[in-house]
Amino acid sequence: MPVAAVPAFAGSLRVGLGQLLVEGGEPERNLVRAEQMVADAAAQGCELVLLPETLDFAWTHPSALTEAQPIPGLYSDRLCQAARQHGLYVCAGLTERAPDGRNYNAALLINPAGNIICKYHKINLLEVEFPFYAVGQTLNVVDTPLGKIGVNICADNFLDGLAIGHTLARMGAEFILSPSSWTVDYSITEEHDPYDEKWIKPYSILAQLYNVSVVGTTSVGYIVGGPYEGKKSIGCSLAVDAGGIRAQGVFNEFAGQLVVADLPRPVRPEQGTQIGQMLARKGFQFDALPAPAR
Repeated sequence: MPVAAVPAFAGSLRVGLGQLLVEGGEPERNLVRAEQMVADAAAQGCELVLLPETLDFAWTHPSALTEAQPIPGLYSDRLCQAARQHGLYVCAGLTERAPDGRNYNAALLINPAGNIICKYHKINLLEVEFPFYAVGQTLNVVDTPLGKIGVNICADNFLDGLAIGHTLARMGAEFILSPSSWTVDYSITEEHDPYDEKWIKPYSILAQLYNVSVVGTTSVGYIVGGPYEGKKSIGCSLAVDAGGIRAQGVFNEFAGQLVVADLPRPVRPEQGTQIGQMLARKGFQFDALPAPAR
């Protein structure tokens, strides 16, 4: 019979979920809002602020194909300066023009000294992203005074992409940060909640299996340009740990806001094969084969 483990925690981390209006093809306006969100998070005592996916040009906006910047570069330098000026960690999504000429959907973790300590490229790309971004090839977990932090992006936490989160947890992550751009059809309103199975469930699976905190911040606003034109990003940024939902943003396409969450720092002594043994005690099935195709 599976054994229900009692999560252990040590201290806490104050995180700002910077639910930000991101306008397609308007990097200057978007960066100004991002810089202000960093300042607001610092003013509320946040040790780390998490900003949305591709906050420079917006997700899959065609202008990124020709105008994306390298990292380090113009846009990442501004986020590094904001982190240094306000003395906190910043995790944010940008579009990166790599030296090989390809674009990547990138996420950065910047320390309070203004240094990029982790850069990640999205792996679980949606099919509509293929013309815009190349597939990422690496995962990283960095050890910081706040705890061990892993970074992924948006659809990396889909149920069908959850191997990415499992791997970050296996690498020792205590916090998984996920810049996101959660989009829905224009007809979806606050009376409907499409996010339960899509985001709360996978976040909760990782949180409860591994005793990690999973945090996603999404953009808000209508999507202009690209394959999802006419859809909208409607917020509902989310922080989940083994105890359940710790914070959730407002569910509205106009709901730009800073959500502050005090997240207990998980105690995760298991490593290597000890993690598999822990999962077995929780009833995890390693040897289950998929159902035969019909």
